[in-house]
Amino acid sequence: FKVKSENRKTIWNTEEVPEGSEFDDTWDPREQPEYQILFKQRVGTEDVFLGIGRKDSSTACCEDMVIKIKLPETKYSDIKLDLQDKVLDLRTPKKKLLLHLPYRVDSKNGKARFLSEEETLEVTLRISRQFDFLN
Repeated sequence: FKVKSENRKTIWNTEEVPEGSEFDDTWDPREQPEYQILFKQRVGTEDVFLGIGRKDSSTACCEDMVIKIKLPETKYSDIKLDLQDKVLDLRTPKKKLLLHLPYRVDSKNGKARFLSEEETLEVTLRISRQFDFLN
């Protein structure tokens, strides 16, 4: 069994490097904020009352992922958020969060809002699965 390599001097293939590893800087002393990952699904009356839809309460039937990040003493203008299909990278002057997401998401069409009363950033992302047409 022989593996072809593009360059014989490379010590790993690009497929072996996890997505988002370019953001991982362990030397950064900023504290990681508290966060929650929640899942949302769109249901209709056929799902709730009649039970004839294919949806159940598992995360496999959820269309959206909501990430709530507590950012005390933070202004909206200080938040830097970078989102890729499997990685969320959030930076503020005092906090840093590098989160490898449990599912691939549509990074181009997410929504973020800052709830200043609760000091929470709420990021809503559409989950992008290979076989979503089944659910």
